Amino acid sequence: MFNGSVPDDLTFTDVPESSRYELRRGDEIVSVLDYRVHGDTVAFTRAFTNPVHRGRGYASVVTERAVDAIAARGGQKVLPVCWYVADWFDDHPGRAELLAAG
Repeated sequence: MFNGSVPDDLTFTDVPESSRYELRRGDEIVSVLDYRVHGDTVAFTRAFTNPVHRGRGYASVVTERAVDAIAARGGQKVLPVCWYVADWFDDHPGRAELLAAG
């Protein structure tokens, strides 16, 4: 069960050639968020956490950091195709300004 704390030894990276954000611990992929860019909209299509790391909040971390990356770039909106990302936005209504009109 997720206890609210996430280790500091995680690395977040945008891997555009694979169209995904990765959350890693060293060389190991912990969680990923796949995306597709359509003009000024970034569709988040699938959040996935390696099964041995599930239940620790990593999907939330990769989603939050990806949303932060989109916000930092400016000019793009997020289309939450993945159910997990849609639920994440429901749980973070303060980030709704980044949602694309559906």
